[in-house]
Amino acid sequence: QVQLVESGGGLVHAGGSLRLSCAGSGFTVSSAAMSWYRQAPGKEREFVATITNPGGTTDYADSVKGRFAISRDNAKNTVYLQMNSLKPEDAAVYYCRAYTLHYGFSWGQGTQVTVST
Repeated sequence: QVQLVESGGGLVHAGGSLRLSCAGSGFTVSSAAMSWYRQAPGKEREFVATITNPGGTTDYADSVKGRFAISRDNAKNTVYLQMNSLKPEDAAVYYCRAYTLHYGFSWGQGTQVTVST
C-alpha cells in the first residue's frame, strides 16, 4: 500500500525559502512519477512540479519556473520541493502525488505553506 507523508511546510516571509519533503512507503520513488500540486483557498488544485522515472526529467508550472526545484533521494525514498523567492501567491496546501503502474495515483495529506508580506 502506497503512503506519502509530506512535511516542511510553515510560515515564511515573502522572498524566503522552504523545502518540502515527501516520504514514500510501500513503493520506491525511483519507480514512480512523482509530482507536487498545490491548492489555495477557493481555488482548484494545480500542478507545480514533476520528476519522471527513471530518467528524472523535471517539469514545472510556469508560475514557479526558476524558483522551485524538485528532486529525489532514492536512498531515503523521498522527494523534495525546494522553494525559493516565495511570493504571497505561493501560499497553499502542497500535496505530493505518486503514480505507479501497480497502484495508479496516490496522494499525501498535504502540508500548509503560508507566505507573509
